Amino acid sequence: MSTPSSPIKKKHTLSALVENKFGVLARVAGMLSGRGFNIETLNVGPTHDPAFSRITATVIADDAALDRCVKALDKLINVITVHDFSREEVDHVARELILCKVRSDKKTRTEIIEVAALFRAKVVDVAHDSLVIEFTGNENKIRAFLDLIEPYGILETARTGAVALSRGRKKSTAR
Repeated sequence: MSTPSSPIKKKHTLSALVENKFGVLARVAGMLSGRGFNIETLNVGPTHDPAFSRITATVIADDAALDRCVKALDKLINVITVHDFSREEVDHVARELILCKVRSDKKTRTEIIEVAALFRAKVVDVAHDSLVIEFTGNENKIRAFLDLIEPYGILETARTGAVALSRGRKKSTAR
């Protein structure tokens, strides 16, 4: 007797170009949470055209549920386009910014700065007992950076969540 297998869930990066109007973010987030998706990260900001914003969200979902959700998002009035960069054939670039406060003293400060330099991270604040490091990269590089810095003692972190764009010149409504 076999048991039905549950759908395979994976991380998806959704990018929606939307009109920069009051309430649009709430409707998009409400659509996602109303369909049972936990929004892992959410990033929103205006494009170079102030009439539009780009919302980037990462969610964990199975393909069928996400397909239904993308179609529903695409039908919202203020949504121009929606892309699931995790599934599309379109090559894309995704980055995240992290600020990491690390415990440091005279003995460890140089070592921590060397680790940061390996990752092309910047030290943006120095105190007697800590450093704040700014790092931008994809999720895997951020994880590797944090793994190397963690033994020194991570005091605090703040992360932006992913932002993503398709690579190359693509004829679309993207702004």
